[in-house]
Amino acid sequence: MSSDWEFSRLTGRCAVTGREFAEGELYFTALFETTEGLERRDYTPDAWSGPPEGSICHWQARVPMRDKTPQPLAVDQELLTSLFLRLEDDASEVRQQFRFVLALLLMRKRRLRLEGTVRETDQEFWRLRLVTDQSEHRVLNPRLTDEHIERLSTQLTAILSGDVEAVGMLAGQDEE
Repeated sequence: MSSDWEFSRLTGRCAVTGREFAEGELYFTALFETTEGLERRDYTPDAWSGPPEGSICHWQARVPMRDKTPQPLAVDQELLTSLFLRLEDDASEVRQQFRFVLALLLMRKRRLRLEGTVRETDQEFWRLRLVTDQSEHRVLNPRLTDEHIERLSTQLTAILSGDVEAVGMLAGQDEE
């Protein structure tokens, strides 16, 4: 099992045009699984024609204003739920780890409830109920350590917030 998610450094530029983003500008982001780990690519609205082929998730955001005091990240719970549901039938180990962390975040936000666990051979699956529509979902418990979960959550937060420095620091963690 993979022990780390690695993200390429965020350049603050459009992946298609190469143009640098301005403060407050709307942009789109897509996340891809590569041989090196998960890679984030940002796009200007003019270069965005919908989710690129091969992306595992996407969202829109705004470039933060630098003159403002940083505010706590307010993550759209609908976005998290949508990402969680879209990864349901994906067998990729990395994507299942990503989905597990999304499930933990949604449980914390009271969007998912743990109904029970099921063991199949040497794997444990969580039975979770989505509060909004009462649908039941199975999530593989990849048996991540608390430290690994915290690291993945931090990386997820950095990706969703577009924090250039945090993503860059995370990408360089193993280079030290």
